[in-house]
Amino acid sequence: MRIRAGRAAEGHENHENHAGPEGPEAAPAAVSGIRRAARRLRGWGGVSAMAVACATTAAVVLLPLAHATPDTGRPVVRRPASMAAAPAAPWVPTDTCQDPEASLRPAEVDGATIARIKAAGKLVAGVDQNSFRWGYRNQTAEGSRLDGFDIDLVKAIAKDILGDENAVIYRAIPTSQRIPALQEGRVDVVVRTMTINCKRLEDVAFSTAYFEAGQQVLAPKGSPITGYDTSLKDRRICFAAGSTAEAALKAQAYGSVPVTVANQLDCLVRLQLGEVDGIITDNALAAGQAAQDPSVQLVGSPFTREFYGVAMNKDASDLVRRVNKVLENYRAGGGESPWMKAYLKHLQPVLPGVTAPPAPKYRDG
Repeated sequence: MRIRAGRAAEGHENHENHAGPEGPEAAPAAVSGIRRAARRLRGWGGVSAMAVACATTAAVVLLPLAHATPDTGRPVVRRPASMAAAPAAPWVPTDTCQDPEASLRPAEVDGATIARIKAAGKLVAGVDQNSFRWGYRNQTAEGSRLDGFDIDLVKAIAKDILGDENAVIYRAIPTSQRIPALQEGRVDVVVRTMTINCKRLEDVAFSTAYFEAGQQVLAPKGSPITGYDTSLKDRRICFAAGSTAEAALKAQAYGSVPVTVANQLDCLVRLQLGEVDGIITDNALAAGQAAQDPSVQLVGSPFTREFYGVAMNKDASDLVRRVNKVLENYRAGGGESPWMKAYLKHLQPVLPGVTAPPAPKYRDG
């Protein structure tokens, strides 16, 4: 994948995959810094230069959305069923509500939120632009465009509500701003590898789960780090603010030195620069990072079992039901389902072995 710095800067707000007007027009210092960083990383190859460019330009273009309040989620800790067995971790806080993945039953009835989206003619979606295979700037012969598994799902939601998969305004948001962006009405949905858990359900609503993942450690090949265990002692471990990795390390750090960043890709850049020794993140995201940089690998076993959902405002129950209806259709069809086609296109090369989406859970009320 080749992503130039100038292209990465386009991802702050897109209207039908064209850069929006809100990004800074003049950032000479940032651009100069990107170029210097890319030159320093020539030994790492084009992927490293791309990572620096994405992370640095993201920091520039996301200024209008970046505030200080982090979203502190707590991991859903259960023995992984569809992944390698993880060691018991009784020290990690468990969710306090029952079936956090259970969402409102699907429906097509339009309410106030759906009516507002239709009146606007656009779905405003909070996404990532730096997560390879999930939401990222893909350089093609036709130019740079947002691509990935999460982006395909956004398009399916827009097509169902508005009849046009391109009727989307994409807003790139850092991990820590996913919940504030929904609460403040800056976006209608967040489709950004966001784990459903009880803590987050206090602030936002979720769809049914559309992917299953787990927290795992990413480290350089040959590193003494062997997983989420005592091998982390005195090691600098990077994670994104507001992520479930942050909550896990607060509960049990194994003597590691925490390093917090705004966006997950920033951790990969720091790892390549030798500023950190390892990363903790969802293995689904880490697999994409390992594909970008063959000098790193996932180590140990996943130590949580987590489910991604589409996040929405707590008052948007009509939108939650509509998105769940979209997901029903998205999962239908087995190997020919839109979900499976998106998985094979985007994720199977870096995360093989997934045979089906997680089954939906519903609740009344």
